[in-house]
Amino acid sequence: MDNNNDVIELLDILYGMVTEAWGVPLGNDKCIIERDKAIEIINDIKANLPGALAEAKRLVAARDEFIGNAKREAEALRKSAEEKARLMVEEQEIVKTAKEKSAEMIAAAENKSRELRRVASDYVDELMRQAEESISSALSTVQNSRGAFRSAGANAPAKSKSEDVPAQE
Repeated sequence: MDNNNDVIELLDILYGMVTEAWGVPLGNDKCIIERDKAIEIINDIKANLPGALAEAKRLVAARDEFIGNAKREAEALRKSAEEKARLMVEEQEIVKTAKEKSAEMIAAAENKSRELRRVASDYVDELMRQAEESISSALSTVQNSRGAFRSAGANAPAKSKSEDVPAQE
């Protein structure tokens, strides 16, 4: 049995001795107990009390240390959770910003692509118009040349057959 229980048990014995003791005539508050036995119990209590107090102090110190450790651990967990939450918010902001920038870049690329298609279409249309004008001009020249050729052929004197055959030497 430890010192703490010894002291409590000894106090219980002493209490029992006092409550069961015979009362003194004409003295309601007084009783008769065995002095030697009471002194022995009190000496045992005095002997065990420092150990019991030391054990109680050790338990209180251990409890205080446990509570201190629990508080430090709780604070560390709280700080860790706050840091994780902060990082998650930052990460979410980074993702949001990246998505916004991506959308802006895609929109800019699409606008540039539309502009390039429009410019290319205009360029090709201009080249085809110039080609059409060149071909039309060339056709007109061919038609004029053909007309002139026909006119020249209709106005020319008919050749005799002998002129068509080359002379043999």
